[in-house]
Amino acid sequence: MIDLIVVRHGETDWNRIRRLQGHTDIQLNASGIEQAARLQAALADEVIEAIHASDLSRAMATAEPAARALKLPIQRSVLLRERNYGMLEGKTFPEILEQHPEEAERLRTRDAVHTMRGGESQQTFHRRVVDAVSRIARAETEAAASRGSDRPTILIVTHGGVLDMLHRAATGFALDAERSCPIPNAVINRLTYDDGRFAVRSWAEETDPA
Repeated sequence: MIDLIVVRHGETDWNRIRRLQGHTDIQLNASGIEQAARLQAALADEVIEAIHASDLSRAMATAEPAARALKLPIQRSVLLRERNYGMLEGKTFPEILEQHPEEAERLRTRDAVHTMRGGESQQTFHRRVVDAVSRIARAETEAAASRGSDRPTILIVTHGGVLDMLHRAATGFALDAERSCPIPNAVINRLTYDDGRFAVRSWAEETDPA
């Protein structure tokens, strides 16, 4: 068994105005930078053996303070990126509704198999996320066993959609169901992975605002 601390990146300006980011590489804003610092403080007492992150800068910048404090490298992966929204990236939902009403309806109903132009379906995204995190968990479990650690903890810094897919994998929520969990920026969520199965230990632990 392995313990996973999974974290959504800190806030960006596009988060604040609810503009779809997807694979677009957007920087943290000032609030996001502060959130990354609070995350580092919240993780200070954790025994973390490895850090993995999406290669997009908002995830990397969120992981970097913790990586420096823990003296661990960040293992970057394109497979931990947010869902690819293709032609819809950079737009707000009202803009999508006005410019691409059929796509807006697909998003509203959470059509799991629909692929927007240049993007990926929710079903493909879910498979990518679950496969990638499962591979990471298995590899880190084997590496920890070789060091004599029987239940390691690793940190994964990624995106809101990725956390949604992991929560659904752990709870069995259907892809077309409304999201059942909050996913704030830069707070701690805990999962376990054991023999091919995810489980939720705790969710949306707030970091100290001080």
